[in-house]
Amino acid sequence: MTEEIKPVDINGKPYNRSLLVLVLMVGSFCTVLNGTILATALPAIMKTFDINTSTVQWLTTGFMLVNGVMIPVSAWMINKFSTRFMYIGAMSVFLLGTIIAYISPNFQFLLAGRLIQGLGVGVTMPLLQTIMLSIFPPEKRGAAMGTVGLVIGLAPALGPTLSGWIVDNYTWRDLFGMIIPIVFVVLLLALFLMRNVIPNKNQKLDIISAITSTIGFGSLLYGFSNAGTDGWTDKFVLLELLIGVIFVFLFARRQLHMDDPFLDVAVFKYRDFSIAAILSGVSNLAMFGIEMLLPLYIQDVRGESAFHSGLMLLPGALAMGIMSPITGRIFDRFGAKYMAMTGMTLLTLGTIPFFFITAHTSIVYIIVFYAVRMFGIAMTMMPVTTSGMNALPFNSISHGTAVNNTFRQVMSSIGTAVLTSVLTNVSTNATPAKSVLKATPLKYKDEAINAVLSGYHAAFFVAALFSAVALIMSFFLKKGNSVRRIKVKGGVAK
Repeated sequence: MTEEIKPVDINGKPYNRSLLVLVLMVGSFCTVLNGTILATALPAIMKTFDINTSTVQWLTTGFMLVNGVMIPVSAWMINKFSTRFMYIGAMSVFLLGTIIAYISPNFQFLLAGRLIQGLGVGVTMPLLQTIMLSIFPPEKRGAAMGTVGLVIGLAPALGPTLSGWIVDNYTWRDLFGMIIPIVFVVLLLALFLMRNVIPNKNQKLDIISAITSTIGFGSLLYGFSNAGTDGWTDKFVLLELLIGVIFVFLFARRQLHMDDPFLDVAVFKYRDFSIAAILSGVSNLAMFGIEMLLPLYIQDVRGESAFHSGLMLLPGALAMGIMSPITGRIFDRFGAKYMAMTGMTLLTLGTIPFFFITAHTSIVYIIVFYAVRMFGIAMTMMPVTTSGMNALPFNSISHGTAVNNTFRQVMSSIGTAVLTSVLTNVSTNATPAKSVLKATPLKYKDEAINAVLSGYHAAFFVAALFSAVALIMSFFLKKGNSVRRIKVKGGVAK
């Protein structure tokens, strides 16, 4: 049994890996939490600034757009600039946006703060995964990425619960105010503990790639976001999606013909990476799609408060948070195939019971089956992501991370749009005629509730179909924990 060599940075200097990871985890928890923390605060913000629903939604849509557009750019930035500069810079931008949002005198300032936050988060998430994959040897990446899974899964799931409690007891500004001192401390620690662990290269910025990437992914994400509310046949939605597809195609085509691509989409030529990216994307879709549907059902149909709806989802979030590090260690020993098969089976079986929910379904029923779903996601998301990254050469990890994160972001938007449109269309088509309201009001009320429930049943059915397709795909993963081993100078603990 050989003694583990102390990790060194790209300059050959030893550093404390545990403290570096701690700084990464705390900082990333704040940035990821920020994505869903406004979930239950929007009504209070509408009241403060006297704005309507379509306006306030830009706090979520705008953040998501900037975040999604920055992810493909992050691969170039991570390779171009030092790790220390990138992390401190991204967290500083995030802190600036948070402060602006906290003190905002009007909605325009608040939106500006959210967009600036999105700039920082769009870099920190790919950077987090790239650093974790770089500072751990391949045989320990599963446990490392399991820790990342704790942040990615637990933080957004806690957002609505924490948001509901703070808005009920304090003000929406405190959602930003509580983050400021934590990020400030993270920045101070990063000045001393963050090291340059990712090798850099002097790659020039390809302006055409940056423009086509921004327009392409921005239009796609915006189009999918609007499809959920305006419908798939809306002319503006179709135009946004068409523009997105055209520019993403132009972007991808250019990358394949460049000697030094801005974002190396050729990572999809690795079969294991491609399957893993799809499975990871579907897991993300399943998580965020249902996290959007269930609170709506709990609040609109059952009449529970936003805080209580968050509490009902909390056990599932905790199950994912607890299991993510454990599943990472299991992956290091046995690989991703059987874990993904088990996880996707649990995800599918945990979704099917929601076909049968009524206005009086017990709280325990909802909590238990939601927890089963989250357990399945924990067994799938980070293990298959790590499996996909292990299939890549070391010098492609930053590109693979950016591609994987972009794909997950797009899949989340598609899933949310599809489930929202299914819910809306089925509910609308099943709603009784207004004449029934005049003739028999009680009958109209019952039929209206049943119409809404039909929408939820259809949306959950579609979610289960996504899961079932991913379950079939998991059978094509390779057995074991195969690693593409390539010698690298510095930056990796051997």
